[in-house]
Parts: sequence; structure tokens; C-alpha cells
Amino acid sequence: MSRNQETFFSDIKPPPIFDELGDRIKDYILKPESLAIHKWERSQTNWNRSINLDSLFETDDLVVDTTLEVVYDPLTGEISGLQEVSVPVEEDEDGLSMSRAPLPPSQATRGSTMQDPFLPAGFEEELQKMLDEATKTGDMLIDLDNDEPGKFLGEDLITIAPGASESVLFAEDGCTLLKDINKDEPLELQKEVLEPININVEEMIDSNTHLAGLWQDDNEKQEEPKRPKPKKVEIEIEKDDNFLECTVIHQLPEIPVLNITSSAIKMGVTSTEWAEMIDVSKPVPEFHEKITEMAHKYPFELDTFQKQAILKLVEGHHVFVAAHTSAGKTVVAEYAIALSRRNCTRAIYTSPIKALSNQKYNDFNKTFGEVGLLTGDLQINATASCLVMTTEILRSMLYCGSDVTRDLEFVIFDEVHYINNAERGYVWEEVLILLPAHVSIVMLSATVPNTLQFADWVGRTKKRKVYVVSTPKRPVPLCHYLYTGSGGKSKNERFLVIDQEGNFRLRGYNDAVAAKKARENEYKKSFGPKGGKQFGNSKAEQTMWVAFIDHLRSNDKLPVVAFTLSRNRCDQNAENLMSIDLTTAREKSHIRSFFNKCLQRLKAPDRRLPQVIRLQRVLENGIGVHHSGILPLLKEIVEMLFQTGHVKLLFATETFAMGVNMPARTVVFDDITKFDGVQSRSLAPAEYIQMAGRAGRRGLDDTGTVILLCKEGVPDQVTLKGMMLGTPQQLSSQFRLTYAMILSLLRAATVSVEGMMQRSFREFHQLCQADNYRKQLELAEQEYSEKCSTPLSSHLAPLATFYDTATAYIDVLNEIMPILLNQPKVVKEFVPGKVIILSAGPYINQLGVFLIGNGPRQTPYKVLVLNTAKEDAVRYNFDVDDNWYRMLSFSASYDNIGTEESTMDHTILCIAPKNIIAVTKLNLKIDANMVIQDFEQRQIPRFKDAPVGSKCASAVQELSRVSHAVRTGATALDRVSLTQSLAVSTGDILHTLDKMNKLKAELDAQKKSTDIANFKSEFAIVYERKQAERKRDKYKRLLSFESLALYPDYQRRLLVLRELNYIDEHDSVIIKGRVACGMGTNELIISELVFRNVFTDKDPAEIAALLSCFVFQAKTRVDQVLTDKLAAGVAAIQKIDEELCAIESKYMVGQFEGQGERLNFGLVRVVYEWALEKPFAEIVELTDVQEGIIVRCIQQLHELLVDVKDAAVGIGDTMLQAKMMEASTAIKRDIVFAASLYTTPRDTITL
Repeated sequence: MSRNQETFFSDIKPPPIFDELGDRIKDYILKPESLAIHKWERSQTNWNRSINLDSLFETDDLVVDTTLEVVYDPLTGEISGLQEVSVPVEEDEDGLSMSRAPLPPSQATRGSTMQDPFLPAGFEEELQKMLDEATKTGDMLIDLDNDEPGKFLGEDLITIAPGASESVLFAEDGCTLLKDINKDEPLELQKEVLEPININVEEMIDSNTHLAGLWQDDNEKQEEPKRPKPKKVEIEIEKDDNFLECTVIHQLPEIPVLNITSSAIKMGVTSTEWAEMIDVSKPVPEFHEKITEMAHKYPFELDTFQKQAILKLVEGHHVFVAAHTSAGKTVVAEYAIALSRRNCTRAIYTSPIKALSNQKYNDFNKTFGEVGLLTGDLQINATASCLVMTTEILRSMLYCGSDVTRDLEFVIFDEVHYINNAERGYVWEEVLILLPAHVSIVMLSATVPNTLQFADWVGRTKKRKVYVVSTPKRPVPLCHYLYTGSGGKSKNERFLVIDQEGNFRLRGYNDAVAAKKARENEYKKSFGPKGGKQFGNSKAEQTMWVAFIDHLRSNDKLPVVAFTLSRNRCDQNAENLMSIDLTTAREKSHIRSFFNKCLQRLKAPDRRLPQVIRLQRVLENGIGVHHSGILPLLKEIVEMLFQTGHVKLLFATETFAMGVNMPARTVVFDDITKFDGVQSRSLAPAEYIQMAGRAGRRGLDDTGTVILLCKEGVPDQVTLKGMMLGTPQQLSSQFRLTYAMILSLLRAATVSVEGMMQRSFREFHQLCQADNYRKQLELAEQEYSEKCSTPLSSHLAPLATFYDTATAYIDVLNEIMPILLNQPKVVKEFVPGKVIILSAGPYINQLGVFLIGNGPRQTPYKVLVLNTAKEDAVRYNFDVDDNWYRMLSFSASYDNIGTEESTMDHTILCIAPKNIIAVTKLNLKIDANMVIQDFEQRQIPRFKDAPVGSKCASAVQELSRVSHAVRTGATALDRVSLTQSLAVSTGDILHTLDKMNKLKAELDAQKKSTDIANFKSEFAIVYERKQAERKRDKYKRLLSFESLALYPDYQRRLLVLRELNYIDEHDSVIIKGRVACGMGTNELIISELVFRNVFTDKDPAEIAALLSCFVFQAKTRVDQVLTDKLAAGVAAIQKIDEELCAIESKYMVGQFEGQGERLNFGLVRVVYEWALEKPFAEIVELTDVQEGIIVRCIQQLHELLVDVKDAAVGIGDTMLQAKMMEASTAIKRDIVFAASLYTTPRDTITL
């Protein structure tokens, strides 16, 4: 190249190579010292402060929080100094609004205990308070009259992101950003689209190369970084990551459209203000016209009830589907999930138990592909559009203000009839109340009699109509049989008692009774009358089962689910039938292979557990066992093999009836008696129907077969009909208050505890009557203003005081007298002829003779009295009722008892306990039945003039004599003490008795004020005014929180929380209360253990062992050998529990129905050894508790340890936090936390 050419090209430089943008940004943020213009070192300034200790005792409530803020030069961006600025009050965490700032990603799903719940639907009072505050501050423009999609309380949620203040508006294409929005201009004028700008990147780089070194000092050398070579990444996408697909579940044939909604429905009330029952007997011809494109397509024609439910879902309504087992309720749930996916929203599916959540996760994952699962110890794909969880998890998310709620469109409640559960049913009510207005509710339930009432409660609470869809009959009808065989020739003794139309077959029942009688006679001939029970030994039981299974197999009635309401009997029956082989060689091979594949994740010692070996042995014969004592992994193996048809006979407890899609051809009841924790009783209709409903596979069986084994005898007709044909239990409220609920609501302050109680299903009647009460209150207010417009005369003031005291005394008597009269010793006093003192209507302070106690419920006592009632000549301006006469009985005018003159005029009254003043020790000899018959006969018009019978006349004459003698003072009556035998030393009753005695003393002192001329006419003036006032106060109270059934319990629990320092005198939640909010159960005692440092000297294994007492609920007969520290820890927990019980007793806070033992230390040693990393095979030898129950206890313990760890973080106890984490890690291992087969990826199993 020539010199001229070199000179020409000397000014040309190679193109600049820019740094990686990410590295430059990282250096810019993390290395401010390299940015010369900032001169950061000059901005670091310290101020020396003089110490003034006295200033610590001074405070100013009006001080505004401030902080330091960097000041930049507006032109150069150089830091020019620092300035003190006020910190704006952030109300995002405390607000109800959907526009508040979102939580950090780590807390977005589960929420935070520091976050408030979003405003639930139906809370008008709380909403109005928020609107008033927002309107005053001008933060929100409210326009409820013009409700638009995407707006919540006037806030535009479509154009303004949560937490942002400025809106972003896009053009119709959804991509082009519009100009700044001018709120004063119409929206049409704002949609001026910016002209698209074409950018030439090469030209821009070439023209801006001189800016490459702008941010560097002159003395810094620019180094050209080496551009990394791009890495070639190959991503393999697995089409299906669920290993269960390798186990081919037999596909059912195409399900025909069954005519289960065409039969005539007995229609009663079909609609209320907030609920409507859809007539599913009418076809839906316009279904495909209304829904032109299905969100989810099905391979079969939908039934009518499914179409009706889907139409209402699409229209955005709440839906309650109450259908028979196997009718296809899941179709409605699937379509709701599909709708949310199409609408780019989210859906939540809730189930009552964790096992059902795992099963549903697996099913939905196959159907939709993107499903998440949330449990106490597991979180899978939490960002999925559909989340499966238990109802308790959803409740926690709602209380903690989870951001999932923002995008939530549907919440599906499966098995909603579980609301009847005494221990956990209240959770369903809480969740239903807490759901925001934009969420549509889908409820799935078995058939219950009060679906419309429950739907009306939901609709009234959420202020949106609920549509009820129900099926009148099962898709596969059931036939119910009694089996009386005992083997041999009797193995085919099966008798139909209820046919597929639901008719009771008396002939079949009688034949069963006769056959059973014949079997018993044969047994007595063989073994004698004292030979014992026929099925009292395992050999006879085994013989019966072998013959019965042979009978079922020969009649093509397999597979069968045999519900055995005892875990031990399930295991025993399976062991007894080891001689029966129900599988082929090929099926055995598949069972063995599948069983071994599922166990590959376990350690070798866990694969050799006795329960694992026993179950594999019986499974290969086609027999399975399913109950809570079986290891969870083994239960899932049994379920899957049953679904594939490899298990022909399954012995299961009641929990299996809650499984999904596991029908059988036949259901067998080993017994119909169960122990419910309190007593042994026959199965309730709902329980029987739930289990029997597993019989009959839709599309495979014409009818389902239900067989009841009559081993000890044929049940009587009444029991049998009541169980098989009885009405299922109504949905009823189990709502109750817990300390955690109270503290969570007091902390949030967005939803009041009273508001929660008021909207519970327990208060449904009050909720329905609210409008009527308001109208009555208006009338009462008007009446009060008319009658009480002028002040009461001063001379009537003592009578007003007398009225108030008498009213309080009557209220106490109404409460205490039924209790006193129902004492066993007092009840024995009520024999015919007993003389009592009563005050009933105009019969004031009269004697009566007790006749019989079988009167109406409210007035059970029939008494003979002298007819001394005289018509009052004065006409009053109020209704003269029993209350008027009872008040007169306390005055000086009616101070005497009995009658002045003898009389034979008499009558028989039915009186209530409140009408009885005293029970005397005097008995008259009478014939009560003859007296009643004689009197009742003379009430018939044609016998009204008949003479009084001798028995009745004698009784009346004797009563007249005694009454006159008592009035004149000739005879004194000894009274029976109603309180002497009362076995009460503390509590409500003692408090009421003290109140009664105090009011009685006050009345006696005020009686002299009634000893005046014209008392009745003077008192009538006071009575009229006071009654008007009382009527007004009555409806005010009915509309207030004081009328709520649980309000007294709430007030008592507040007293407990105040004494324990969980809340202050203003009911504000303080540190202990905030810790208790995070506890799932036993919140008080666990919080006390944390704050009293009970765990300070304990190691992690000991802490885990001691905490097991809160989650273990089974019984054990094995005595544990505890270490000294464990024994001391047990004693400390027991002591704290006694202190809490004493405080609760002090304020009369009792346990709720269905609550188990508060503490159960039966598994302390087992958990301790497990936390020390002993093998599972060793710890099961330490107890008689079954393996599945041990696993369940340790899994729940892990959740509790996490709660305690969070509590330690909240109070800053890093040592306890570390111990909890170590304990959690120690117990979370091996077979106890083996992953569910329903959630395990396929590639973790070697095929």
C-alpha cells in the first residue's frame, strides 16, 4: 500500500465494540465510586449530636417521620447535597383496595401476616367507611352509580397498575401507547395515536460513537472487552412429566347421555331473593347458540344439569351444584377452570383433605397441563392459572391478602357438605364470607335437603344471586340387599330390600329375617344354646367372607369396596383372605412391577417395613386395604391399582368414600355401627349414601349393588329404612370463634369480628329478618315519640324504677327457672298432687296442684287452680299480657298468697317453668288422670253443664281449703329449696343466681313505693311508656351485634386476650397477638411457650418431640420412657395449659363441640427418636400407633415447626429460629415425606 493510501486510511478507525449492557448497568449501580461526576465521597457527611437523656421522656404525637434524600443537580445530574424530607404515610398494606401495591414475589401467593385482606363482598358498612375516608382525602373519585368493567370502587384497574398512581392507556390494538391522559377531556379525544417511528439501528450507532467514553474520566484507559462467544443451548421439552402416564388406566367406554334430569321433580319453593333453583327437567336447546365456542370440549354430550350450570358460569353467576355421586359434578368444575384459562384469569379448587387435593392436582394436570398445588409443606407451580389446595390454605391466603386474589375469577368448593363437620366446618364459612366481590363461587355437594336455604345465605352474604342446580336421581340406580349367608349352602342368601326405584321390599326383608333365624337355629343345634355368637371368632368370619367373595365372583359383582368401620378389622379381614386369589398371573406381574417402581424412592430399610411386605402380599392376590393407618404412599398405590382394575376387593374405612373417580360395581357394609368419638351409633343417612354411592360405574353398570352383611342379625325395619331411605343431614352452621380469627380480624381492622359473626350461616335467620326488624324499628320509634314526648311526672319516678327492676328480675327468672326445675332432685318432687305457688296471667300468687308434666313444649306443666280471675273494668292503652300480671305480682297489692274466700270454681292451666314461684312440700291425694278427664269432658259443648265428678270435686275442695288457710295465715307452707342440690360452684349459673337474689332484694325494698292509692292506674301510665321504650330497644338490639349468638363468647374471649396481653385496652393487637395470628391451631399455648422461653434450653429434637402433643390425636396404650429434659418439658407445657384453662374458666370460655384433647403426649418419644434421625423401622417398634398415623402426625408437626419458626423471626429470636429450622430439616426425610405419586415427575422413576 502506498504512503498516500496509508495517510488516507490513517483517520479511519475500526468500529467501536460496546460493553455488554448488563455488565455496564451492574457497574453503574454497584460501583458509584467509578462515576466521576457524582463525587460520592464529598456527599458523605456526619453530624455530631449532643446527648440529652431527658428527651427520651418527651414525645410529640404530631411528629412526622422524616428521612434523608439525595439532591441532584437538574442539569448535570451531579449530587449537590442531602435534604430532610417527610416520609409519606403508606396505606397500601392497610387498605382494602385492589389498587394497592402488590407484595414481593416471595409473598405474592401465600400473602403476609402484615397484609390486610381485600374487602369481602357484602361488607357495606366497612365499604362505606372506606369511601367516606377516600372522599375526604380526595384520593379516590367514587362513582358507584356508573359501574364499569375493570373498576373497583371507582378506581380504574385496567389502565392503572396496582401500586401506581399514573394510568397507562393503549390503543385498540393493545400495543400502541397513547399520549398522556387528560382527565378533563373525554376519552374519545385522548385516543390520538402516536405516529410510528422507524429506527435505523446501524445509523444510530454510527452517529453516536463519540458518546462511548462520555462516562469515563480522561485518565482512565478504555479497554475493549472481549465479546463472549454465544453459547448454544439445547432445551429438551418433555411432553409429559408425570410418571403415572406409564400406568395405563383402563379408559371407560364413551359415556352415553343418561337421562338423570328428565324425571319430574317435586318442586316446592324454587326461588328466594338471593337464590334460585333451576328446573333441570327442561332441556336446553339454545345451549350451543349461547355458547358458540366451548372453553373446554368434552367427548360426550353434556347432561342437562351440566349445561344449565355452565350457562350460569358463563353469565358470571354463583353456582351451587348439588348432585348425586358419579353424576358428573366435576364437569362444572373443569369448565370453570377452562373459562379462567381462556379469560387469562385464575381459578382455585379447594378440597376438604390433602389426599383429595393431590388426586385432583393429578387429574387437572392431565386435562389442562398447567396446574399448581399448595399444601402445608409443598408448593408446585404457584404461578399457574389453576391452583389446587385445601380450604384451610385458601383461608390463610385470604387473611394474608394474597395477590392471587386480584386475578381470581372462580373458587370451586368441592364436597361443600363438609361444612357440617363439627371440627373443621367453620373454615368453609370463613372463606365464603371473605371472598371479594369479583370472585364467582362454584359449590359442589352431594344432595342435601336445604340447598336453596344455603344458597340464599351465600347470595345474601355476597349480594349476588346464587343459582342452584340439582339432580333428582342417580345416573346409575342402586339396589340394596341383605346378606345372611355364613358359608356352605347359605352362601347365596342375598335378599333385595330396596329396588332401583327406591321402593322398600317388605317380602325381601321378611325372607332375610327368616333365613337369618334359620342360620341361628342351625348354629344352636350344632353348638348348643350357650355356644356363643356365630361370628365371635375369626374362623367363622373367614368362612363367611370366603363364601361371600365366591358368591360375588360367580355373580359378576366384582370389583367391590367393603366398608369396614374399623382399621383393625380392615387389616384382619385382608389377612384372613390370603387363601383367596382374585388375579391372573399377568395381573400379578403388573402389580408387582408397579409396586416396586413406586417404592424405588424409599431407602432399603423402609421397603422392608412389615406393613409394606404385608400389603404387597395381599395386593398380588387382588385384595387391598385403605385406611388412615396405612402409609400415604401405600394408600396411593392401592388407589391407583383399584382405578386400573387390578384390585378386586378393597377393605376401606369411611374416608375412602371421599375419594375421586373410584367407583366399584358393588359396595359392601361389614357393619352399620360406628364410633363417632363419643358413642357407638348407626350410620346417618348422609354417611350411608356417601359410601353406598361408590357402587355403580357410569357407562359400565346398569345398576349398582349395595349389600349389607347381617352377621349378628338383621337390623330392624326402622333403623334400616331410616338409614337407607332417610333424608340426608341438612347443611348447618358450625361457625365458631377462635383466638386466631379474632386476632387476625382485629389486626386487619378491615373486617370486624362482629361483621364476620353477623354474616355467618349461624345467623342466617337474623340476616333474613333484618329488613323486617328495620321496619318494626321505625314503627316502634314512631310509637315511642308519640307516647313519650312529654317528661314523666316526678311522682311516678319510683314506679319507673320499680318497672326496671321487675323487668330485670323477670328476665333472670325466665333464664334460671328451667334450669332449677330440671334438676333430678327437683324433678322427683313433681308428683301428682304436689302443691305449687304460681303466677300465670290473672292468676297472681295462687296455689295450684300439679297434675302431669306432658303438656306442650313451652308450657309442659298441667296444674289445677281455683278460678279466681276477675275481669279488670279499666281499659288500658296497651295489650294486657302475662308480663303486666307478673309485675303486679311483685307489688304490695298482691303480697298475699291464696284466696280470701273458698270457691269450687276451677280450671286447668298449662304453665311454663317461669310461672312457678315455688314448689311446696305439701302433697294432696288426688287422681290426676280422673281430674284431667273430668275437666276436659266438660269443655265439650254438650257436656258443659254436666256435674263435676267426685274425684275432681274432692281435689278442688281440698285445694280451696288449703288456699284459704294459707291466705288467712292458718297454715304455713314449707318450700322445697331449688338451689340446695344445684351442683355448680362457678360459671354462668352461679352468676345468674347471685343476680337473681340481688334483684329480689331490690324489689322487696322498692315494694313500698307500690303501696299507694290507685296503684294500677298510676303504674299503667309508667308501663305504657316503658313498654314503648322497651319495644324500641328490642328492635335496636336485634339489629345490633349484641343479638348475635356468639357475641357473649366474643366478649369473653376478648377478656382472655387482654389478660394475657395479646391485645391492649383499645383492642389493638400487640406483639404476642401478632405472633398468635400466624399459628394454625393452639395459638395461645404455643405463643405462651415461645414468649416464656420454654424452648430455650431444649435442643431441636426435644422441641419437635414436645410440640407433637398438639398434632397427635390418636390413642396409645404404650407407656413411654422419656428423658429428664423431655419430662420437664411435658410438665412445663401441662402447667401453662392449666393456667390458660383457669383463665378461660374465669371468663367462662368453654370448648367447642367436636374439640378433641388439647394435649396428647402419646408420641413424644417416637418423634424424639425420629428427629434424632433414627430409621422409621425402629421408631414404629416404640409404639402401637399405626404407621400412617405416625406419618400424618410428623407431617403436621412440620407445618407447626414452620409456624413457630416464623414466630421466632417476628420476635427477633434468632436462636429459636435456627433450632426450628434444624428440627424441621431433621424430621423432613425418608418415607415420612416421600413425594406423592400424584405429584411425582415421571423421570424420577426408573421404568
